[in-house]
Amino acid sequence: MNIKGLDYNTEREKLVMPEYGREIQMMIDYCKALDNRRERQVCAETIVKTMKVMHPQATNTANLEQKLWNHLAIMSNFELDIDYPFEVTRKEEFLKRPQPLKYPMQQINKRHYGYLMESLFEKLKEMPEGADREELIRLTANQMKRSLFVWNRGTADEEKIASDLAQFTDGRVQLDLDEFRFEKIDSRDGEPIRNKKKKR
Repeated sequence: MNIKGLDYNTEREKLVMPEYGREIQMMIDYCKALDNRRERQVCAETIVKTMKVMHPQATNTANLEQKLWNHLAIMSNFELDIDYPFEVTRKEEFLKRPQPLKYPMQQINKRHYGYLMESLFEKLKEMPEGADREELIRLTANQMKRSLFVWNRGTADEEKIASDLAQFTDGRVQLDLDEFRFEKIDSRDGEPIRNKKKKR
């Protein structure tokens, strides 16, 4: 049985911009088929108004009108012969593929700590003694613990962290585990446990 209107969407022509629905696409196709240019212009303006009503949450979007006319041109396959109130994207620009982004490849000695941590190790090698260096050591060691905790799915050996920190700083940072206190980590999300004020 083949009844018009009862076919599946998967059997219909693919929509260029599905967020506007098939009815808007049908309106645009109808508009393209109009012979009278004035009628096409009025029809196109009506379609844009309908598109705007369909997305009331976008009323505060910058350049909304221009975007709607741009979408109209795209959905008409740039074949709608009307006077656009804005300059719309050209078909060549729309079809042009962007240049692939270059991904910065860096060799990482310890993947579970990551490249940024290795940058901190280098920073610690050259920092002079003082409160700033002690604070950076504290932050670095605790971040190493969190990274190791996530990598090992719930375990982080503090002795290993101290050993790694000494190794990666060429022995310039030596954690005294009898004095240094690591932050406690929440086993549910790997984040440090902060002191919370009790509700009265």
